[in-house]
Amino acid sequence: MRRVEKCRDDFNQTVKERLKTTEKQAEDLIKELEQEIEDLTNRSSEVKPLSHTKDHLHFLQAFRSLKDPPPPRDWTTVEVRPPSYAGTLMRSLDQLEETLNMEMKKLREAAELKRVQQYEVDVTLDPDTAHPTLILSEDGKQSFSSGRFYFEVQVKDKTAWCLGVARESIDRTAWTGWTPETGYWTLYCNEDVLVFRDNPSVRLPLRAELHKVGVFVDYDEGLVSFYDVEARVHIYSATGCTFTEPLYPFFNPSYHDEGTNSTPLIISPVNQTD
Repeated sequence: MRRVEKCRDDFNQTVKERLKTTEKQAEDLIKELEQEIEDLTNRSSEVKPLSHTKDHLHFLQAFRSLKDPPPPRDWTTVEVRPPSYAGTLMRSLDQLEETLNMEMKKLREAAELKRVQQYEVDVTLDPDTAHPTLILSEDGKQSFSSGRFYFEVQVKDKTAWCLGVARESIDRTAWTGWTPETGYWTLYCNEDVLVFRDNPSVRLPLRAELHKVGVFVDYDEGLVSFYDVEARVHIYSATGCTFTEPLYPFFNPSYHDEGTNSTPLIISPVNQTD
């Protein structure tokens, strides 16, 4: 309703401005016509006495002293058309339609995020399989081989990170590119670059600084989706994935980078807001 009211107010303001311009044009023409009438009246007043003189020499001398009158305007071609608002109205409606479509898209994405958040799982990390340079709190391990699951990770204040899911048989000892071909479905961020790692990688728009990322997996449907939790918008979905073995959450907080990227990745509880 606020969007519609703003569109209405903008259109009304445009109508007022155009009407004011048209009224000013009409007023200027009226003043010009009144001035021409006044000039012709004065001219008539000057010429009328000469028409009654019997002294032809005086008539010629007086007539020659009169200034030539300005050429009259052809008022038959002058018109003041009422302003047309058809184009303005169409542009306003097009803009309103675009705005409403964007709002509806946001609402649908927020509803989709709320739907997948119900599949929240209590994600923990296994110290025996984690990278040796990671600092982990003590807890159990967990994998998924069916159904749906969702978890959220805080990435605020980090300059680089990578997260998603990985299959059980990945090679933990070698760099393999972290693509679906090698068993990884991951979202990677480095400064202002956001990509889904694939071959080739899919570069994604980074609207603003990400604070928290939601990861949703539908194992049976072969779907991995990522969400901007704070903005409540969908980031990217990998569809048609083939899962044939258990999946594990994947986290890479990236290099410490002399303290500029020292903030940890934090697995956060899901706050399901209305």
